[in-house]
Amino acid sequence: MSAGAARTETLTHRDADWGGLRVLVAGLGVSGFAAADALLERGAVVTVVDAGTPDEGSALGERARILDILGATLRHGEQAVTVLPDPSPDLVVTSPGWRPDQPLLVAAAAAGVPVWGEVELAWRMRPRQGAAPWLTVTGTNGKTTTVQMLTAMLRAAGLRACSAGNVGTPVLEAVLDPQPYDVIAVELSSFQLHWSHSLAPRASACLNIAPDHVDWHGSLEEYARAKGRVYTSTEVACVYNVQDEATMHLVEDAEVQEGCRAVGFTLGTPGLSQVGLVDDVLADRAFVEERRTAAAELGTLDDLRPGPDAPPPAPHLVANALAAAALARAHGVPPAAVRQGLRDFVPEPHRIADLGVVRGLRWVDDSKATNPHAAAASLAAFEHVVWVAGGLLKGADVEDLVREAAGRLRAVVLIGRDRSAISQALARHAPDVPVVDVDRTDTGAMDTVVNEALGLALEGDVVLLAPAAASMDMFANYGARGDAFSAAVRRLLEQG
Repeated sequence: MSAGAARTETLTHRDADWGGLRVLVAGLGVSGFAAADALLERGAVVTVVDAGTPDEGSALGERARILDILGATLRHGEQAVTVLPDPSPDLVVTSPGWRPDQPLLVAAAAAGVPVWGEVELAWRMRPRQGAAPWLTVTGTNGKTTTVQMLTAMLRAAGLRACSAGNVGTPVLEAVLDPQPYDVIAVELSSFQLHWSHSLAPRASACLNIAPDHVDWHGSLEEYARAKGRVYTSTEVACVYNVQDEATMHLVEDAEVQEGCRAVGFTLGTPGLSQVGLVDDVLADRAFVEERRTAAAELGTLDDLRPGPDAPPPAPHLVANALAAAALARAHGVPPAAVRQGLRDFVPEPHRIADLGVVRGLRWVDDSKATNPHAAAASLAAFEHVVWVAGGLLKGADVEDLVREAAGRLRAVVLIGRDRSAISQALARHAPDVPVVDVDRTDTGAMDTVVNEALGLALEGDVVLLAPAAASMDMFANYGARGDAFSAAVRRLLEQG
């Protein structure tokens, strides 16, 4: 072990000796900027590298200007992100999107230089005493919703809490907030977990495992292994999905702290050490003293409905609520606060968002369903659906999705570059379902989509945007895609 690598082992809290540590920060995004700023404040010698050249007036340019004033060295271009500087750094802090096979990170590993993600850095920058515990959440789908539900529950219990990590506040910013938090709900992507080594959360959850980001991790097995890191060194409870055995196996394989329990969440009746549903009641048989013979009521399905006219909550939303409740209960949140948190929760836009009833049809925007697993959960929430799908599949297989959804489909409207793959799967598994192919990519495409869906649906049907694909072939992001769909539905309403 090099002297620099040995020194990093002593950096376990913010008051450790960071002075003079040579750190290379890979990437000038939001997380890279936060890491460089925090390290500079503690006297580290920081070099920031980025493949892009920051333009004056851009967000990248503004970050570069500030870091230059603070004393960082900035290097740009392909050479900067390929070769380690001389002298070699003691530590590399990488942005989560950088793949393990990126040349600079490969060179660091070959030289014995530790590589941390910004989440690992944040964990090591917690105060030596009285650090806020972390409640961590990962999974292929549902992370953001679960973390935000959890934060609502924590706040309802009177705790100063925030959502951080892959959502909300950057986790380093949350850790260094001058007004300390009581507890932090942390959303973790597989990328962030890959670069994390010493996290020890109070409680942790993996919601589900489905093929995603395999190109980044190299295989589904490596992707799942990265997700499983969320459970490592957990203190109180490892929360898993009873309906997804892969998550249970990740708990079984995890090295946890003594006394840590496995707690399942299920859409069925909860068994011992589980939270689940008893009719329409969210019930806890994990965190009550008499759990062999009794359960605590944590809320009802009506607590998840934003209003009396809203449809019943989708099954995956209920599952997210149960996972959040399990994490909250592991932290000691009382049942009444769990219920209030469910009532206080406001979902993010484009996550199975009910746009209302127009022309006798319910219109739902789930543009955030950017992979087949998420789309399958969305489709399962409704009985008769005109499905709006397509975009960039990124190699994802839609066979199982289409096969399982076939019985619910009234019709399908396809958009985007990879729509033919979905069309072919529909021809195999739902040959009698009408399919309309929209090959427009201009700003009026969604008006065409909405009008086509209107002509295919029967009264009482749901028109559901759940693309099962990324959006960047037609839109800046999934939010812009959802906004376009919502705007087209509003225009339909205005037509009367």
